[in-house]
Amino acid sequence: MPLLFLNEKSWGTTCDPARAERAMADFVDAVRAAAAADGPGTALVSEVDVKALEIAEGYPVNKWIGVSPRNRALWQRLRALQGRSPVRSVFPAEDAADHLEYRHDGEIVLGLGAAHFMDGIAVSLPVARQWQDDTVTVERIELAEDDDGTLDMRHDSVTVRHVSAEPHLDGHVDWIRKTLNEGITTGPRIWDGRAVLYPHLTFLPRVEGQLGSLNPHWVVPVRRTLERLEEAVAAWDPATMAEPEWRTKVSPEGETRKRVCRFTDLDGETRTFDLHARFTPGAGRIHFRLVPEERAIRLAHIGGKIRPDL
Repeated sequence: MPLLFLNEKSWGTTCDPARAERAMADFVDAVRAAAAADGPGTALVSEVDVKALEIAEGYPVNKWIGVSPRNRALWQRLRALQGRSPVRSVFPAEDAADHLEYRHDGEIVLGLGAAHFMDGIAVSLPVARQWQDDTVTVERIELAEDDDGTLDMRHDSVTVRHVSAEPHLDGHVDWIRKTLNEGITTGPRIWDGRAVLYPHLTFLPRVEGQLGSLNPHWVVPVRRTLERLEEAVAAWDPATMAEPEWRTKVSPEGETRKRVCRFTDLDGETRTFDLHARFTPGAGRIHFRLVPEERAIRLAHIGGKIRPDL
């Protein structure tokens, strides 16, 4: 499950109410964007419930919610995410990080430390300048056992993935895609993550049902084939190349079979989707057509070889 860790140190600082209002709106937008990129099941993890925090000194979240209908709507959007607390509730074991301590400017930071330990992303309220970057450096103090059995305190600096504004996500796109790919074990997960994983591939609605009933043995082969198609289309310049330089075998159907490759497109028009990539085991096919005006391809079929009666 993707995890976003709240940086508690970014809350409760001194600023005027107008600045706090802007920061909270930016925070909600950033968290929701990060959750959308992370995929279904994303949880916002905090040491205490967010509603118990102060946005700025003397300005609690409860007060902010009651200021305007807009704030109330923003709060509802934030609460739509699954919340988890305290931070240790998501650790693999209660004592998993007992040998570690993380500090920022000399202060213990639970959220930033957990984001590093659990390989997640920290999210901050963008009030202070120190929370205006896509990474944060913290000090890690580790109690480690030497080869001779003696215990030693080791200090080093580590980098934590961080978001406090939507543009910060740009620095984490490759990592998010890799994480999503590794976590995809079913066809529906491919469908749910398609916008982030395959931004240059669009899908006809009929494909959702095909992925929903996808043979488990085909999940990884389909995922890998889609990755190769995405890589090829991302590097494609339709102005200079008729089609992408494919990184997997792609071929058109023969004239006699093109008639079974016609489907209703997103605009309601019926078009031919005879280009196809193959995957195994079995006669797996991914049928699509080129959409050069969007630098994209549109997928119409993922499954076995299309039979005339389908």
